[in-house]
Amino acid sequence: MTASPRFTRRTITDQVTEDLRARILTGDFPAGYQLRQDAIAGEYNVSRIPVREALQRLDAEGLVSFQPHKGAIVSQLSLDEIEELFEVRKLLECDLLRHAVPRLTPADLKSVEDILMVYDEAFRSGDVSKWGELNREFHDRLYRASNRPKTLEIVRMIGNNTVRFTQAQLALSGATDRAEREHHQIFDACKAGNVEEAVELLANHIQSSADSLMDCLRKARE
Repeated sequence: MTASPRFTRRTITDQVTEDLRARILTGDFPAGYQLRQDAIAGEYNVSRIPVREALQRLDAEGLVSFQPHKGAIVSQLSLDEIEELFEVRKLLECDLLRHAVPRLTPADLKSVEDILMVYDEAFRSGDVSKWGELNREFHDRLYRASNRPKTLEIVRMIGNNTVRFTQAQLALSGATDRAEREHHQIFDACKAGNVEEAVELLANHIQSSADSLMDCLRKARE
């Protein structure tokens, strides 16, 4: 277990939510793990109220589910559900990128390039704990220019449910070189303003990630 954080400016509920979310996404709390409100409140030295509110927020995001006689547990997804999420991701993210590319400013491209450099360094150093979140941040920065906030909100929620699997897939399959290459190809197409090429590259990237992940998960669950 990680050390209890110090809560400062944001509300206690906000910080408990953020910390619990991070621990779920990094696998500190694996799928099926029971999140006991009393234990969490004691660990963070807070009352049960912000813990309960944080768990309710995470339930709305799909990361936590409430079950009879068990309370809050980290959500478990079936293979079919994971595959469905990636199919929805491909549809929505390609639509976002199609709208974003013509609107990308030099500042937007610099922001994407900056996170891509951090991502590259995490790959080279083998820092597995950062791969999932940096992958999501790379895509998120590309899509922000789309001016489609509701679609982006849905994509972010789906990302919360798939980032821990993507991170595991990269580590298990050894597909980091391919992922790094594909990200650069997508970025280069966006920078050149080539909408159709960028969208096609993105669709192939998400599909290849999904195929590799499903293969890893099927073998792990056999």
